[in-house]
Amino acid sequence: MGKNKDLTVGNPDTVLRNFCLPLFGSILFQQLYNLADSFVAGRVLGEEALAAVGNSYEITLIYLAVAFGCNIGCSVVVSRLFGAKQYREMKSAVYTTLIAVAVLCGTLMALGLGFSNDLMHLIHTPENIYQDSLQYLTIYTWSLPFVFFYNISTGIFSAMGDSKTPFLFLACSSVANIIGDYWFVTAFHTGVEGVAWATLICQGISCILSVIVMLRRFTTIETGQPPQIFSWRLLGRVAQVAVPSILQQSFVSVGNIIIQRIINDFGSGVIAGYTSAIKLNNLVVTSLSTIGNGVSNFTSQNIGAAKMERVRSGYRAGLRFVAMICLPLSVLYFTAGKYLVYFFLPKPTESALATGVLFLRIVSPFYMIIAGKLLADGVLRGAGKMNQFMVATFTDLLLRVVLAKVLSVPLESTGIWIAWPIGWTIATLISVAYYRKGEWCHLSETEQKTS
Repeated sequence: MGKNKDLTVGNPDTVLRNFCLPLFGSILFQQLYNLADSFVAGRVLGEEALAAVGNSYEITLIYLAVAFGCNIGCSVVVSRLFGAKQYREMKSAVYTTLIAVAVLCGTLMALGLGFSNDLMHLIHTPENIYQDSLQYLTIYTWSLPFVFFYNISTGIFSAMGDSKTPFLFLACSSVANIIGDYWFVTAFHTGVEGVAWATLICQGISCILSVIVMLRRFTTIETGQPPQIFSWRLLGRVAQVAVPSILQQSFVSVGNIIIQRIINDFGSGVIAGYTSAIKLNNLVVTSLSTIGNGVSNFTSQNIGAAKMERVRSGYRAGLRFVAMICLPLSVLYFTAGKYLVYFFLPKPTESALATGVLFLRIVSPFYMIIAGKLLADGVLRGAGKMNQFMVATFTDLLLRVVLAKVLSVPLESTGIWIAWPIGWTIATLISVAYYRKGEWCHLSETEQKTS
């Protein structure tokens, strides 16, 4: 297993790369959950099944947004306390978060199960994929405790500088999910419902193991006095970061649902093509977001240790790291989009194939631009500058939603895809401008040399 790591010492390039590589591997395996569902649905069950999974996926992103926001809130606070070596406070923050998340998760499950039918109607789900979409969403909602507590435990590991342990759990679970998806569908003939059940089971195993190891790891950290089991004060500190992150991620998910509703009006062929392309796109963007999370932990630990001069070095190291990801994938998606769509749909309709290829060609050249935003956001989050972070994110969201609606009238579905790079570019300019106003960019020459 991995071990806790101090991110406040050592060469920033080396420290950040060694810390982020397992995080990057983790997110690749995390995306395998979704890729496996779409792969099995599209290749074994057909185009309509793929469209059903993709249609439900946009709603499940709301749940993931809340879980991810809780992850960020806990991770930033814990990493700050870990960097300052305030271990008793750190343990109290973790226990407080676990209790609060249990209540939040139960509330979301009740709402999700009660209003899933209404959500399907709200986004104009086509009748031919309605039932499969509803089944997938319902089963996914039952898996929320696993989703939430896994995210919290991985956030805690990352806050303490350990990115290897969650990677190992997720790698094993993701491989099992691929096998489970195929087995449920082919052996038990369970259709889209089987894909969802396989995912729930594998998420559950990964969650339980990661929580057990996390709690055992905590018993090795000496605190002198016993920590508080619940603290309103620490919950407030976690919420100060988590709530803006949840709102940001949730609004992004709501925006994606609105965009999904616009897409649904063009039929299941366009939905299937978009589903295959957006899975590939999310693989890149989520990977970049994860590296941004690594930069958040790096920033937070160093600010906690009063080493402000290392923050800027961490951002630059992050840029060099993401360039190695963005450039080859941009070329691959732009030139080989057709063959990537075939990965999900061996016999796509003309509409599905054209949609997937065009989407990838429009958005892939802009991956390095969105990477700059996500890394700047990571610094802002780690420094607790949530207002600036939210302004840039909401700008991207509003532009994409409004432009998707406006441009879809004269340009049909093509207009929806064009909204992505426009929103990304403007939001990146805002995020980077906020980053450059930070105190880490205005140090004296003596302070900069120490970095």
